Amino acid sequence: MTSHKTAQTMKPATAAKKLGVYLEATPAEFREGVVTRDELTALQSDPPEWLRELRRNGPHPRPVVAAKLGVSISGLARGGVTEALTTEQIEALKQESPEWLQKERATQAEVRKEAARLKAKQAEQTEQGE
Repeated sequence: MTSHKTAQTMKPATAAKKLGVYLEATPAEFREGVVTRDELTALQSDPPEWLRELRRNGPHPRPVVAAKLGVSISGLARGGVTEALTTEQIEALKQESPEWLQKERATQAEVRKEAARLKAKQAEQTEQGE
């Protein structure tokens, strides 16, 4: 018996997440089908125009919006941002710099600072233990 190697597939939502794009903004043929690993690799290495446009102008999914604003996804929710935003909307928010955004950026900076401190402490302990 010979075994046929079947292509691994993923749901469009998973592929969109891996590509960093908002699923509802992708073309219908992308949303309605399945994506193989080979297709995903091809999209990543040589993105078609629709994918380049989505990455450039959005709308962007919440993880991308959070990263562009320098806050956590939870921080977005606390700030009342629950929908996907375009690049233009993100830039407008940065310019406006509402109080919630300033607060969430400060919180995120503290979280990163603490993570770096813990990582340095762990590295020091590992070094001493050898």
